[in-house]
Amino acid sequence: MLAGLVSIAFVGSAGAVEALPEIAVTKDPSCACCDAWVAHLRAAGFPVTVTVAAVNPLKFRLGVPRDLFSCHTAQVGGYVVEGHVPAAEIRRLLVEKPAGTGLSVPGMPAGSPGMEVEGMEPETYDIVLFGPGGRSTFARYRGGEAA
Repeated sequence: MLAGLVSIAFVGSAGAVEALPEIAVTKDPSCACCDAWVAHLRAAGFPVTVTVAAVNPLKFRLGVPRDLFSCHTAQVGGYVVEGHVPAAEIRRLLVEKPAGTGLSVPGMPAGSPGMEVEGMEPETYDIVLFGPGGRSTFARYRGGEAA
């Protein structure tokens, strides 16, 4: 039965409707919050593949600065996504296509996608656009909401 089948798409920079690209996530085998972030991405309509492997060598190879490290690293649309970046900001990244290597939510802020803990106050955190040209704040969030 195909009733209820939903097509997930986003509007690209030219205004054309396009399928969401696959996000390739690499995570440490012992990390449960990474699984919760992957669930967040899938709920937002992204197809996701997960590889369990040593993550730090990948971070270095992809050019993630050490002070922007988090617990997992993803690749999508030619960009790196480091840590608990909200799906809405990944969509924005893919539409706007800014110059840079990728986005990072350094550390593991409470309340960020995948780091929701009942009874714990969500933190305010920056989503950092980074690359050879420097860094800038791409967005600011409090928990899972834009601040």
